[in-house]
Amino acid sequence: MPPHLQCGIMAVMRIILITGISGSGKSVGLKALEDAGYFCVDNLPPTLLRALVAARLEEGGDNLAVSMDVRSARSLGGLPADLAWLRAQGHDVKSLFLTAKTDSLIARFSETRRSHPLSHRSAVTDSADERRTLTECILAEREMLAGIEEISHVIDTSGMRANKLRAWIKSLVESDQSPLTILFESFAFKFGVPLDADLVFDVRTLPNPHYDEKLRPLTGRDLPVQEFLLAQPDAVALLADIRGFIERWLPSFKNDNRGYLTIAIGCTGGQHRSVYFAERLAAHFRTTEHVLLRHRELD
Repeated sequence: MPPHLQCGIMAVMRIILITGISGSGKSVGLKALEDAGYFCVDNLPPTLLRALVAARLEEGGDNLAVSMDVRSARSLGGLPADLAWLRAQGHDVKSLFLTAKTDSLIARFSETRRSHPLSHRSAVTDSADERRTLTECILAEREMLAGIEEISHVIDTSGMRANKLRAWIKSLVESDQSPLTILFESFAFKFGVPLDADLVFDVRTLPNPHYDEKLRPLTGRDLPVQEFLLAQPDAVALLADIRGFIERWLPSFKNDNRGYLTIAIGCTGGQHRSVYFAERLAAHFRTTEHVLLRHRELD
């Protein structure tokens, strides 16, 4: 009798799907999962997912990571139903969607001199369409994968180095088995709002330590900057308001069966105010929730 059916008990697996926009770092993410002990399969056609899970169960496997992308465009439409079916079987299924800003993607394709999958006419259709520009390919891919993005945890890799992405994905998948992981992320508005943010808070209305020459080279993790902001009544009040808002609505996010909640805190340069707020919020919620912390501009 197969191991997963012995004693009438259906074995369960941790299954992680990595998908997203071409050039966003899916191969890097899959390698990180391989290093973390996952059995990894790249570019699996979605129609083979259930069969692969069954085969891994036959072999006694427990951790599986699969990468899918627009190269399997014709069969991606059935992927949400497959993931729901696997969850109904009791498997721990997580879907990670990697993306990046278009200019970042263009720069990466230029550096590697690789062509976009949709630049080949066979990627989507057998008709002899005119060859698309890279920007057109990226926009078309975003539209084709929008349904998958909606049911996934989004990771914005814009400006993220490969080693940071590997570490970030390992932090996500090696987190404890709490129902919800809260990710606090500081960022600079001048470099754009993170694409992976579920909630965004703006702290640019507060006094900026950047204009103090002694504080300018420091960050929100340094004591002088913290003391500067603690002395600002508006900063104390805003921090309390944001904390209260998250506490008020956190149960709703948990009831929505989310695996992750990304809360982005932004200021002008992403160095002082947003870093301070992210640090303080992470410290507060870490006492009762599973929390991860990322400073986009400092990273």
